[in-house]
Amino acid sequence: MNTSNSQRRYDLDWLRVLAIMAVFVFHSTRLFDTDDWSIKNPFTYPAMDIWKEFATTWGMPLILLISGASVFLALEKVSLWKYFKGLFARLLLPLILGMFTHITFQVYLENLDKGQFNGSFWSFYPHYFDGMYGFGGNFAWMGLHLWYLEILFIFSLVFLPLFAWLKKTASGKWMLDALGNLLAKPGGALLFALPAILLINSLDPDTWGNRDLGGWSILIYPFFFISGFVIISNEALQTRIKNMRRLSLGLGLILTPAYLFFEFQSLIPALAPLGGKPNNILLCLVSWSWLLLAVGFGMHYLNFNTPFLKYANEACLPFYILHQTVIVTLGYFVVRLAIPDWLKYAIVLFGSFMLVIGTYEYLIRRNNLLRFLFGMKLLPRRQAAPALDTQDYLAAQP
Repeated sequence: MNTSNSQRRYDLDWLRVLAIMAVFVFHSTRLFDTDDWSIKNPFTYPAMDIWKEFATTWGMPLILLISGASVFLALEKVSLWKYFKGLFARLLLPLILGMFTHITFQVYLENLDKGQFNGSFWSFYPHYFDGMYGFGGNFAWMGLHLWYLEILFIFSLVFLPLFAWLKKTASGKWMLDALGNLLAKPGGALLFALPAILLINSLDPDTWGNRDLGGWSILIYPFFFISGFVIISNEALQTRIKNMRRLSLGLGLILTPAYLFFEFQSLIPALAPLGGKPNNILLCLVSWSWLLLAVGFGMHYLNFNTPFLKYANEACLPFYILHQTVIVTLGYFVVRLAIPDWLKYAIVLFGSFMLVIGTYEYLIRRNNLLRFLFGMKLLPRRQAAPALDTQDYLAAQP
């Protein structure tokens, strides 16, 4: 049965805040893993690669799932036209602003760190437009870490007619109910992994199957987005997911070590074939084990409100927009210090957090112009900053 109440889903707010913090921790560790990134520590650690691989199995999929769920809730509260306009203000504007300001500074520091440029930021700025980033140039057409805002904007526009049909028409509601009821049957929730399983082994990894953006193909991400919409629409499905949270935890704890073992082992040549397509299937099951655990855990334990949640929920979007720029900037200087690497990481992690929160609290949150540029609601005159109702607009979901 479709849910149709206006009660706020605090569990989604908590999951959103926790997911953004996980992304922050993830990017803080990127200075120390062995893969290429904007800034790298002189010494890197393979153990960080294991954490990176694990985090990408569920990180961006969880954020997209939350965003899809928020679409369903938003379309219950606002008109399609108001929702459509909100996408431009809440997603496109911060993306474009970032691409020509602080994202430019990240690319500048990367060029300095890799010895590809020597000079001031202002002397580099004209060179920012020399070619496309990722293809030998500098212009960050995907916004670096803001690529999420770009694909969310695209997904929101592309799937809005589908979501409107599912929400507003009798045939669409019937289809949504039927799908939700099917997935609510015992074991049915695991069918969420099926689209990813089919696509991950059929897409060309050098083109549409490329997994450089958060660990998944750009063609697989929409299914996480749509899944969030389906889950929040059906009470029986939500109950099933909540009741199977311990099973999801067990599957995650069993399947994750197996996936990571086959992904990283290179000492037993006979096992090498298991690290290809078979392990891709395992990856999809691992991802959905943790996603179902997060949703089930959230519904059971996190459906409550606190003053901290109100504050943190409003801060999510500007925090997401700023966090990587601050990490890269602070990391550029810290990795050059003659101190232990564990101390470098602690400085980057806690220092970046304090800088982002301080910038948000004392500059962005209190200034209507900056709130507008960072995709936030404007403050009424002479009124303290309220909590942002992020479920009114999908675009407030980083």
